[in-house]
Amino acid sequence: MKGQLQNKILDMRERLQDWWTDGGVVRSAVLLGLVVYLLVCIVLGFLWSSEPDMFPVRERAMQRAEAMGVEPVVGFTTTATLMEVTAALLNKQGGYLSNDVFPPGLWLDNIPNWEYGVLIQVRDFTRALRKDFSRSQSQSTEDKDLSVAEPQLHFDNNSWAVPSSEAEYERGLKALDNYLHRLADPKEPTAQFYARADNLRQWLFDVETRLGSLSQRLSASVGKRRLNTDLAGDSAASQSTPADYDQEVKTPWTQLDDVFYEARGTAWALSHILRAIEVDFRDVLDKKNALVSLRQIIRELEATQEPLWAPMILNGSGFGLFANHSLVMASYISRANAAILDLRELLSQG
Repeated sequence: MKGQLQNKILDMRERLQDWWTDGGVVRSAVLLGLVVYLLVCIVLGFLWSSEPDMFPVRERAMQRAEAMGVEPVVGFTTTATLMEVTAALLNKQGGYLSNDVFPPGLWLDNIPNWEYGVLIQVRDFTRALRKDFSRSQSQSTEDKDLSVAEPQLHFDNNSWAVPSSEAEYERGLKALDNYLHRLADPKEPTAQFYARADNLRQWLFDVETRLGSLSQRLSASVGKRRLNTDLAGDSAASQSTPADYDQEVKTPWTQLDDVFYEARGTAWALSHILRAIEVDFRDVLDKKNALVSLRQIIRELEATQEPLWAPMILNGSGFGLFANHSLVMASYISRANAAILDLRELLSQG
């Protein structure tokens, strides 16, 4: 019995050796290729996981104006900055990763969430540009290029092909470029940008709701009991379905880094757009004595872009031994949101 077992083992070993010898060159090449591919993916994964640096808004706008051979007009810096932010989203190191279906992009998690945060702000501001900033009143005609740019930038952010997300966003970027050229052309009066306090207040209200949601999701990293205040302040208000009066709100631990990097992307895009707003709305802000308030918002948002030295997003308890990166981010976002509320109040005053 023992001899038969040994013979079977020897027979299997010989067959395995014959199988390997017959196709050894091909198999060695395949294995070597896989190892090299995995190593390249790991290296690229580290390189592509870095976020783009902040860029000087005013200088980039001036460079674009010089390349176009025009003088910056009202709205030029803001529109040019929106284009720069969109271009950074598409052309950063590794390109646009959210729709990748192959490694290393498929394995990466943080940068796609960063991209989503940037994309939301690009979409929101493009919509505001179409419906508010480029129109003198509610009954005026929409700009022809902005009516193309907005839906293009609202295309599915996870589409890999036919068409790809990048291709649709490039078309939106081209439409923004057409609008910018018309805006800077004194012979083209159909393209306008109205730097008014009411337009700015409307967009800031949208920003306020976005940051409020992010702040709540970040703060819920440790879980907290929350009283239901959904109908507070209106005795006649109602809602579709009943909700618990006292409920626990907690972000799932698998989504902690997702929310964190979405917030970083949001703050990155907003800080650039607000710096452009500072240029184009300078007269309005000076008149309302609101310039310092805007700069404080920018400072809070830029503080969220400090390098993250930990190898992962830590989720310590509020006053525990380890840091809680989500709560730190929530602190900056909440302060920026409160400052935006104050700025909106200043802009509403005569």
